[in-house]
Amino acid sequence: MTSMSRARVARRIAAGAAYGGGGIGLAGAAAVGLLLAEVQLARRRVGIGTPDRVPNARGLYGGTLPTASEAPLRLMMLGDSTAAGQGVHRAGQTPGALLASGLAAVAEQPVELDSVAQPGACSDDLDRQVALVLSGSGRVPDICVIMVGANDVTHRMPATRSVRHLSGAVRRLRTAGAEVVVGTCPDLGTIERVRQPLRWVARRTSRQLAAAQTIGVVEQGGRTVSLGDLLGPEFAKNPRELFGPDNYHPSAEGYSTAAMAVLPSVCAALGLWPADEEHPDALRREGFLPVARAAAEAASEAGTEVAAAMPTGPRGPWALLKRRRRRRVAEAEPTSPSGV
Repeated sequence: MTSMSRARVARRIAAGAAYGGGGIGLAGAAAVGLLLAEVQLARRRVGIGTPDRVPNARGLYGGTLPTASEAPLRLMMLGDSTAAGQGVHRAGQTPGALLASGLAAVAEQPVELDSVAQPGACSDDLDRQVALVLSGSGRVPDICVIMVGANDVTHRMPATRSVRHLSGAVRRLRTAGAEVVVGTCPDLGTIERVRQPLRWVARRTSRQLAAAQTIGVVEQGGRTVSLGDLLGPEFAKNPRELFGPDNYHPSAEGYSTAAMAVLPSVCAALGLWPADEEHPDALRREGFLPVARAAAEAASEAGTEVAAAMPTGPRGPWALLKRRRRRRVAEAEPTSPSGV
């Protein structure tokens, strides 16, 4: 499927989400049914060789910095097992811990990490998760990172419904004053038990949902990062290294790869990224595009960020597409072992 075709499908899904339309088929029903059967076989292996529980990464990161006496930045993780870090053994290997450690280093300020992410969650669970975030006694998080979408595909949730819940979550968090970065639906076509031609169907379905998610998120004032990298080309080349023991969730190295893709966007959302990198670089094929086209291009290339730009244009809202440089994130440990 071409970028322009993917953009048209993404626009239709996003429009259906915004106006309450029904589900829009992402692939033939028979093909999707076969795909789900293959994915469910892979999902049954989840838990084999993995921790019985998700490591608790909540806590204060960067507490030994000279600025430790200042109020820490607040980072909140929402979404599914990817956001929670299922599949690794140590808290410091989870994406939340890696992001908190990296953010503390860039900001030169402590970061308080909390999470309401739930393994197995679909996008409709974001309503509950956002309510938890906003009902707490503490201040609203400075930045919220959402990783969601894979379970929506495997549970046959209509794409319009999926995007509607995600867009609503971003809107509520942005209205409350939090910055929001969303890691879009990963590429399910790299799960080892999924074979061709279903692998192609899985990749197509994942990318279509990711593009539609991007449109919905950007229109609500958030920004997205393509997580095709999470289960994408790097994983396909190195499945034994980048997948965890269950061959479904990422390994510690896989989560580090994802965190490297998301961290620059988290820092940029908080105004912490170098100013000279905020301008589009033509050599990296960055620039201003209609939001649907930017969403389609981002879905095809992992680690690509899309953020709102001009309010509107002849072809609707516009967005800035960035291919940010990745910086390696070391395994992190909180400096407050008691958590938050």
